[in-house]
Amino acid sequence: MKSSVYRLILMCFTVAILFSCKEVKYTNYLFTYFTGNEHGEEAIRYALSSNGYNYYALNNNQPIIDSKRISSSGGVRDPHILRGADGKTFYMVVTDLYVTEQGWNNYAMILMKSTDLINWSSSIINIPETYPQEYGDIKRVWAPQTIYDKTTNQYMIYWSMLGDTGPDIIYYAYANKDFTGLATTPKQLFYSPSNSACIDGDIIYNDGKYHLFFKNESAGGGIRQAVSDKINEGYVQLDGFFDQTDAAVEGSGIFKLIDSDEYILMYDMYTSGKYQFTKTKDLQNFTIVDDEISMNFHPRHGTVIPITEEETQALIQKWGLLDKSAFVNFNSDAVRKHNVDINDESGTMYIPVKLGTDITNLDLKIQTVPWVNLKTTGVQDFSKGAVDYVVESAGKSKTYKVSVHEDNNPVLSGFYADPEIIYSHKNNKYYIYPTSDGFTGWSGTYFKTFSSPDLINWTDEGVILDLKKDVSWADRNAWAPCSIEKKINGAYKYFYYFTAAQKIGVAVSDNPTGPFVDSGEPLISERPEGAKGGQEIDPDIFTDPVSGKSYLYWGNGHMACVELNDDMVSMKPNTLKLLNPDNTFREGTEVFYRNGKYYFMWSEDDTRSPNYRVRYATSDAPTGPLNIPENNIVIEKRPEDGIYGTGHNSVIQTPDTDTWHIVYHRFNRPNGITMGRAAGFNREVCIDKLEFNADGSIKPVKPTVSGIKSIE
Repeated sequence: MKSSVYRLILMCFTVAILFSCKEVKYTNYLFTYFTGNEHGEEAIRYALSSNGYNYYALNNNQPIIDSKRISSSGGVRDPHILRGADGKTFYMVVTDLYVTEQGWNNYAMILMKSTDLINWSSSIINIPETYPQEYGDIKRVWAPQTIYDKTTNQYMIYWSMLGDTGPDIIYYAYANKDFTGLATTPKQLFYSPSNSACIDGDIIYNDGKYHLFFKNESAGGGIRQAVSDKINEGYVQLDGFFDQTDAAVEGSGIFKLIDSDEYILMYDMYTSGKYQFTKTKDLQNFTIVDDEISMNFHPRHGTVIPITEEETQALIQKWGLLDKSAFVNFNSDAVRKHNVDINDESGTMYIPVKLGTDITNLDLKIQTVPWVNLKTTGVQDFSKGAVDYVVESAGKSKTYKVSVHEDNNPVLSGFYADPEIIYSHKNNKYYIYPTSDGFTGWSGTYFKTFSSPDLINWTDEGVILDLKKDVSWADRNAWAPCSIEKKINGAYKYFYYFTAAQKIGVAVSDNPTGPFVDSGEPLISERPEGAKGGQEIDPDIFTDPVSGKSYLYWGNGHMACVELNDDMVSMKPNTLKLLNPDNTFREGTEVFYRNGKYYFMWSEDDTRSPNYRVRYATSDAPTGPLNIPENNIVIEKRPEDGIYGTGHNSVIQTPDTDTWHIVYHRFNRPNGITMGRAAGFNREVCIDKLEFNADGSIKPVKPTVSGIKSIE
């Protein structure tokens, strides 16, 4: 009897142990990241994913902790998060750097610790102050990361540093027991065989080896890999690069997919404004999986860890807001997705749709983040006014009044800027030639064109000139083109002037849709004599209907003009002239002729400014002098309609009429005004009517959301 009781007790005790030691089940992924170099962007943010491929920002993509509270600089970057060896404690290390005030020099990193991913303690480690003899000359302390060393039962922190003499080197040190400081003096971790600058190290353990992925800053750039049997020494660099792009990259991070033998290597394509994800099983061969990746935010240099369902729900309860961040997409083809305006304060949604949409029978096909349930679905009738849509999450609900509107601004779908427009007599169509926008730092490399029979309905005609494929003398900064149709020997020719690498080139085609063939060298590559600054950008082509002569205008900070030869691809000697608009001139010259007057337009301020706007002057000749009216604003922002940054325009006359329109770009509406300086490369093309007073002066244009509905 006693023996049976003992066996029962032993069995219960064994079951209890087994139950308490059951394997932790990970169900989701947490992505920690920052978003950029502008004010407020250098801060830690969170996003969730259920599969490692599709990520959704928490807290409306706002910081989860105040950078000023934890840093010495006011900003933090490059967050690396690690689950501790006990499975319950989390460690995060970040760069203590505020680029807007410090530039790229900094001296500290931050160590953080949490037991719930929500509340974090933190400590600042200033390297030159902590180690004045060894590292008193340090001027960069970048991208720290943490890994657990099983041989010493310590957390090893590794990061890159730069002293008075280069290059950047990856160092390591062990954290103290409380993760509030360093217990050892930093030592070099990786020795580059070419003495190259190395930053952004990321170590993963696999099959008995430690794999160090890092950015090679010199000698070819890109992501390289070094391997060692030991965590803190002996790393040998492997041949080749492990990123799968020719674009500039940094901030690589690698993580293992849950319940899989596959790994994701991701990295920040920081000049391209996107992240690239690649997949591997052996850490040697990587396949791009970009087509499977989605994010409703734009991250910079971050890391990913798996988390449990309980941890996921706690994060959703804290930061899974019922606001506009809950809405990921509007999948109806009728919706102008970039221009949906969700106002959380008023509880309204303004949904612009394409002209001709049947709003009596419309399914918006709204997609929400995974933790939000949309109660109102399917086809709705919006013709009688707003329709109530209800969303729920974590026991809370909210109602939005959703209205649908047939708007025609912007006229092009997507991000485009600096629009030049012509009318082709060959095809009896209008063509817009814009800058391809949406690239960080205006880094686009190709040009497209769009056609329309009526200025209202536009067709994407595809790429007409690709710098990387079609131009031998430049492969970057494809900006602000212009075009003209000329009849030469009875045949139509199209001459296309474009900016590339801050020079101006010319290409020729038999059709307005191309393909255009580059001349083989820049037409304009040097600043005109007498110009005190600026860039050789923003060409504008104009043929004088009086003399038949053709003129090219350009400039940033100066307005230059030159007569072209009849071949349209060379300049007539001794005709270059600097015109003299007032100090409001920035760039974007546009010249046209009406009723005996030559009109000169230009953009004032910076294209990243909400105050970017257009002014004008008149002249009796295509080469000046300019007569500048006292009130010469053509178009400017209209905050009451959420319209900002209206500038860099062209003008088109409907043939055989006195009907004129202005084609211009603006900030994306409604998001641009919240994007800081990034609004200046997330622009969209609009058209509104241009009208004149009886004396020929231009009436100020009211920029509209609705756009034009007819050409009259």
